[in-house]
Parts: sequence; C-alpha cells; structure tokens
Amino acid sequence: MSDLISDGMTRVAWVSSLANLAAPTVAELNAGTDLTFRITPDGLKLDPTTADVDTGSLGSKFDTTEVGRIKYDTELTFKRGDTPQEDWPYQNLKLKVRGVLVVRRGIDVETDWANGQQVEAYPVVCGERANIAPAANEVMKFNSPIKVYAPPATDALVA
Repeated sequence: MSDLISDGMTRVAWVSSLANLAAPTVAELNAGTDLTFRITPDGLKLDPTTADVDTGSLGSKFDTTEVGRIKYDTELTFKRGDTPQEDWPYQNLKLKVRGVLVVRRGIDVETDWANGQQVEAYPVVCGERANIAPAANEVMKFNSPIKVYAPPATDALVA
C-alpha cells in the first residue's frame, strides 16, 4: 500500500455555468478555463467548517451538539502572467463575477476530463482581488477571495 502524492494530481477549472452541478459534462468542463497552472502550489483553499447546534437542556449534565450549517472559507492565489492567456485569472475573476469552480483530485493533471471522474463543483462569486506584495525571488501574485453562494456538489461525477 502506498500514499497518494498530491503533486500534479489536482486539476481546477472555471466554468461559467453547469446544467447539473452534480453531473457536469465533459463538454462543459472542456469549454471552461483551466486554472491549474496559474494557481500557486498552496493557492487552492476550499476549507469547509460545520457549525455546532447546541442540543443541551436545563437538565443536561454535559454539553451536546448536532451538526449545523456548513460554510466554506475559500480563496485562490494566482501567479500573474505576461500574456493575455496566462493572465486570464487576473483579467476575468473580478468583483462579483459568478461561475463554478470545478476541482478534480487524485488523477494526473494531464488526464483529460472523462465520464465517471469524481469532482467537486462550487457555485462561487468573486470578491475583490488583492495584489500580493512583491518579494525578492518570487513571481508576481494576486489573491482572489471567492464566496460559495449556493450548496456545492462535493461528490459530483462527470457525465
């Protein structure tokens, strides 16, 4: 048995919309914009948190909770590009732009989208992008805070 290494095993695409969030089609994904090679190695942040619902009572002798609402803390960190195609994220993922962020994990990044692949599909709206302060020996970068505005399909299957 061996560990699954994450290097080169995550693919991220931006699509304007999906007919079915739980079953994006290969054609819809191919029509999207591949963001994978513009995102920094640590730049994909899609962190869910689940709120607690207090279920205790006056007679409780210990605290009890149930599962509450889910919220995503999301942001993408991109490298800037020196051509329009490479700088697509900076030019297009601006304040209030809506789309669907699709993430595929555990399959080589070079593998084409295919039926049956598990993906995560997040309906998102972009926040105000922020240029990251320049630093020696680093590429120019910016941060795009994104908000998940509707329930995502985190166990979607490509149709």
